[in-house]
Amino acid sequence: MARRKEPTARQERLAAELRKLREAAGLKGREAAALLGVDSAQVSQIEFGTAGVSGDRVRRLAAHYACSDTELVEALVAMAGDRTSGWWDEYRGALPKSFLDLSELEHHASHRWDVDFLHVPGLLQTEEYARALFSYVNPDFPESELERRVEHRMQRRVVIERPDPVPYEAVIHEAALRIKVGDRAEARAQLTRILELSEAAHVTVRVIPFELDAFAGAGSAMVYAGGPVPQLDTVVRDGPHGTLFIDAEAQLNRYRTLFRRVEAVSLEPARSRDFINRLAEEL
Repeated sequence: MARRKEPTARQERLAAELRKLREAAGLKGREAAALLGVDSAQVSQIEFGTAGVSGDRVRRLAAHYACSDTELVEALVAMAGDRTSGWWDEYRGALPKSFLDLSELEHHASHRWDVDFLHVPGLLQTEEYARALFSYVNPDFPESELERRVEHRMQRRVVIERPDPVPYEAVIHEAALRIKVGDRAEARAQLTRILELSEAAHVTVRVIPFELDAFAGAGSAMVYAGGPVPQLDTVVRDGPHGTLFIDAEAQLNRYRTLFRRVEAVSLEPARSRDFINRLAEEL
């Protein structure tokens, strides 16, 4: 199998999980190599995602590592056999890798959660809102580059608009709803778009109002993508040095807890809809 120059986040995640299983079993890479009949270098490539691995080999390794979690093993086997060529591949080489990795992650997600305090989550954004964001952050981008990013963001919405949509829940702070990224008309259109999407049975939108007392959770912004089993969940966070994909179990537990905390203090969906509708009427 040809060596990959740039594995996707999904391929890297499969590799990392296989490495975790081996290390948990207390085995060395050379022992895994002996089982598969390959050299240690190939096992290293498999565990860094630069080389693929068959589902049969995943099962053999898992059995050798005495992994009894059959649901996890079968999820890893499915990942190993995945040859999905998604719509995001048309942007390969034209957009940062993190854009494509997020699209792939969303495509395979069992559920999606967003928490945001300053901006409307990407899956809920209108084209005008997204364009205003990208052009402000990157004022020197040529028009073609700007439009490519806007187009990609709009295509990401397919996960909540397709016939088999991903269950989606967003918790948005009032600040994000009130900040006028564009002009007044665009701000009203953005709020209307959120209201329209929230009518779908698989979409839940909750609002955290300014008036909430004792709320110190503004650092809890996240994109949370559920995996086929909880161990394969992923949190995505944007930082000053790029996009970070988080998959360590302790950190995943922390973000699950944070999400439930902000969810618990937010307005119920019906009250959130009324709240957003009032904001739209004020514009």
